[in-house]
Amino acid sequence: MTAEPQVRTVLGDIDPAELGVTNAHDHLFFASKLLPGQELDDPTAATEALLEFKVRGGSALVQWTPYGLTRRTRELAWMSRELGVHVVAATGLHRAEHYDPAVLDRVIDGLVREFVADLTEGTQPADLPDEPRTGPRAGLVKVAGAFHTIDSHARLTMTAAAVAHQETGATIAVHLELGTAALETVHLLCEQLDVPPESVILGHLNRNPDARLQREIAETGVFLGFDGPSRANHATDWQLFDGLEALVEAGHGGQILLGGDTTTAAARRQPGASYLLTTLAPRLTELLGGDVVTAMLVANPARAFATSWLK
Repeated sequence: MTAEPQVRTVLGDIDPAELGVTNAHDHLFFASKLLPGQELDDPTAATEALLEFKVRGGSALVQWTPYGLTRRTRELAWMSRELGVHVVAATGLHRAEHYDPAVLDRVIDGLVREFVADLTEGTQPADLPDEPRTGPRAGLVKVAGAFHTIDSHARLTMTAAAVAHQETGATIAVHLELGTAALETVHLLCEQLDVPPESVILGHLNRNPDARLQREIAETGVFLGFDGPSRANHATDWQLFDGLEALVEAGHGGQILLGGDTTTAAARRQPGASYLLTTLAPRLTELLGGDVVTAMLVANPARAFATSWLK
């Protein structure tokens, strides 16, 4: 008998219908050597950001911070419990450039084992690999492509993510570098590695606002992540509306996910995760209608992050 789909949050598995209004891609904690001095590593600031999101009407946030980039899953669990907001944590591995080589060397030969353990047993800090897995379980696998290509590191991590999916059922979320290599990613994950399209989320599609390409990507059946609003240099807000309108008119509204993707301290201050609900959602509602936007924030995430867990 197949288990009923569940969303694996940091406080345990829940019915997808409980998720509610969801920020489908964000970071309460994130620290990378590529962003010195911009670390999101302050539990007080993270708690304030999550509380503000709740006050604005949010009920769930999915953190895409993978292994080794300061995901702080224990703090996520505390914040979720105290504030009454569902939080989903990630396992996985980002682009190699984000890591100290020592961290990669420690984990690279056992990626499947690491991903599956995070998903089924519990998480642990990357700098304490011998510590018991007493942190909450992850609820998705986050990996990353390279700029306009699938390089050797991306191929390795995506292959490990696909095996972890086959063993657990977990959703795979993909950082597309500046929105590129989307079709190449779908070809690898879905056609070569047999991951169902409905178990794949492609992030940052707004950073490459090619309408014809977005339509072609949508036709593969994957979930479409539009995240990181108010980044004018990434052509997000000023082309986002036409792109989403075209996808909805083409019948792909049920695949669209919206997120804030706050990755630096400066981004947290302005506009922050709540911008998704205070500014972006009302403008989209005027353009597309309330039912369509509600689906993007509620029904679509409930399907995208729900898994019939195999382990």
